[in-house]
Amino acid sequence: MKTPNDLLSILASHIGKDNGMPVAGLATLLDITERQVRELVTELRMQGTAVCGTPKTGYYIAANPEELAETCEFLRGRALKSLTLESRLRNIPLPDLLGQIHLPT
Repeated sequence: MKTPNDLLSILASHIGKDNGMPVAGLATLLDITERQVRELVTELRMQGTAVCGTPKTGYYIAANPEELAETCEFLRGRALKSLTLESRLRNIPLPDLLGQIHLPT
């Protein structure tokens, strides 16, 4: 069973956006599935490791605050899209789904 540290040891040589590694390549190197790579990435991120990446760039360790901010923006957009889909499926406004307070207008 591969651990987050196994993935981190590979990503340690992939610093910066220009050195991103596709999930398929990481899966091959680690001899695990792409889904398992994504789970390891999530574990590293939950530990506070600045694992960045998008489908276009592949995964890498942030070389600077701008790269980290770009990944955070990508993740926020993905999360908001999922929440918007849920609100549509439940047929309720997104603020209601999120439990936001409404001020009288």
